[in-house]
Amino acid sequence: MTDLNKYHAKSGEFVPVWTLEIQTLADDTDRILDAVMEVHPLSFGRYQRNASISAQGKETAQPEPGSTTTTHVDGFKAGQTETYPMVELKISIERDVSVLE
Repeated sequence: MTDLNKYHAKSGEFVPVWTLEIQTLADDTDRILDAVMEVHPLSFGRYQRNASISAQGKETAQPEPGSTTTTHVDGFKAGQTETYPMVELKISIERDVSVLE
């Protein structure tokens, strides 16, 4: 079956969603969720503010010339590796472009 809107699982109706993955500092997750809650309840059944936050890991990158890091971090040279702690915050919303906006 290719039409997910008509799919029925044994446990009930399948509701397709969009999952947004946000890489951020662990200390910023509540601030981000609070801001999202101002425009969307992140509902699931009788629960609000549903999200998933991963264990802390690391994110790494090599910023190119003109990037935020090379512009705002004194002494940082383009091409150097930067690594910092991060978590992945995941939230799901209904597949509606107006909600996504």
